[in-house]
Amino acid sequence: MEDKSRVIIIREDTFLKGEIRNAGRIEVFGYIEGDVFTDKLIVQQGGRCFGRIKAGSAEVHGQLQGEIHVREVINIRATGDVAGNVKYGKLGMDLGGSLTAEVRNIPPSISGDLDLSVDRGRTARITLQDLSALDPDDRAEDLTFTVSEVLNGYVVLASDPAQAVANFTQADLEQGSVLFHHDGTGAERAGFAVVVADRAGAMSNVAQVNVAVRPGR
Repeated sequence: MEDKSRVIIIREDTFLKGEIRNAGRIEVFGYIEGDVFTDKLIVQQGGRCFGRIKAGSAEVHGQLQGEIHVREVINIRATGDVAGNVKYGKLGMDLGGSLTAEVRNIPPSISGDLDLSVDRGRTARITLQDLSALDPDDRAEDLTFTVSEVLNGYVVLASDPAQAVANFTQADLEQGSVLFHHDGTGAERAGFAVVVADRAGAMSNVAQVNVAVRPGR
């Protein structure tokens, strides 16, 4: 019987960076990046797993890339995509599955709840919980956000809060330097659209950041 205390589920809305050791089974529906050591790894369709992976066995319906060592069998299903330095005991591959030694550039994606609040006419800090970029093969300073469709305010950097900016980096977000300034209008909603690009020019989908406007104090 499987030990439930050693089962880890990475859900669709979960983005995890770090290290997991001594897991019995890891099932990935969302995003995981880092060192992963488990008896069994299952990457579901839409799931993404990047890093240094050591597993007893693996079943891949989604995306798996990095330094991968599977002691027994790795099964790559029809929607599975495995890339990197891959070592395995046995290989099973469905028609449509992909296995390559070429480490590909991973396009960035946007995470966060994409919601924040600001007092009317005031400024609010945009935190990593609000907005962040995910990219396992680029540094924070090489991930550049582009702002568009700004409504009832503007994005600024803490170093010059009077000057609206159209671009900032993941490093700026990590330093707490990115702010949204409300323009003081009476509307209850504000916000902006954003896209992030990596150093190679690969881009995420456009995301909409919603800003709730509280009455001024």
